[in-house]
Amino acid sequence: MTPTSMGRDHAHHSHRDDAAAMSDARLLAAVAVNGLLTVVQAIGGLLSGSLSLVADALHNLSDAGALLIALVARRIGRKPADRFQTFGYRRVELVGALINATTLMVVGLYLIYAAVLRVVDPPPVAGWTVVIVAGVALVVDVVTALLTYSMAKDSLNVKAAFIHNVTDALGSVAVIVAGVLILQYQLYLADVVATFLIAGYALYHGVVITREASRILTLGVPTDIHLPALVDALRAVDGVADVHHLHVWELDESQRSFEAHIVVERQDVVLAQRVTGLVRAVLERHGITHSTLECEYGAVNDGCCEGEVVTPH
Repeated sequence: MTPTSMGRDHAHHSHRDDAAAMSDARLLAAVAVNGLLTVVQAIGGLLSGSLSLVADALHNLSDAGALLIALVARRIGRKPADRFQTFGYRRVELVGALINATTLMVVGLYLIYAAVLRVVDPPPVAGWTVVIVAGVALVVDVVTALLTYSMAKDSLNVKAAFIHNVTDALGSVAVIVAGVLILQYQLYLADVVATFLIAGYALYHGVVITREASRILTLGVPTDIHLPALVDALRAVDGVADVHHLHVWELDESQRSFEAHIVVERQDVVLAQRVTGLVRAVLERHGITHSTLECEYGAVNDGCCEGEVVTPH
């Protein structure tokens, strides 16, 4: 390695480390802000008698926990591969996402239970307290969403936290509307309705996150890849006679892997190299960044081939 390339590599790692440190700082700030908001909302909800305000406080507490889990998971996920985890530790973030989603669904179910108890006889609610505290919550939710927006593009954990904050902002709007209805029309049932809406948001996103994280952990095919169409595209490559033993999966939300046996028309190493290059070009168009291809020459009989060359990428 030349001094110039070493310098570039050092600069690249330094830039990546600085970006990681900045991301961690933003997540830590978001945790602190949400933790403080949870305390304020809980006190306001207890003083005013507003179940929807307490509900929003619980939701914000789950957000603070989700952000903390995301922070810890990201730090663990940056550990390099070793003899214990040869693929590295990035899947820890998916485990964190499942924990966050489970907590979110538990909170949603509890809120529905609590709201049902108030449907028959909703108690009086101090409307102004609800409106003021929910207004503060709305501002904090927007700030937190801005802190996590850029990181949400490459991390399911942070994306989940970002979506939580957006839905929290919508929940705060619902709480404000409920407070206004209580002030203007003494419509106390509006507080219960707002609670149902917040619970619905929590349950919906909990299910979506669980489904996505579980699909990746169980080596499911990426949702935007239509496997039959991919197979047809590979078989259409010049020099390819057939494709079989095909597997497509995601190591995490940003790394896709592929492996397959590629049957080449005739036994020719040069042809095999050209075919694997063309096949990888097709895979790259589908967002697949890592591929392991095993070339088989001619017809395949009883699972055996006339000759083969393994070409890992």
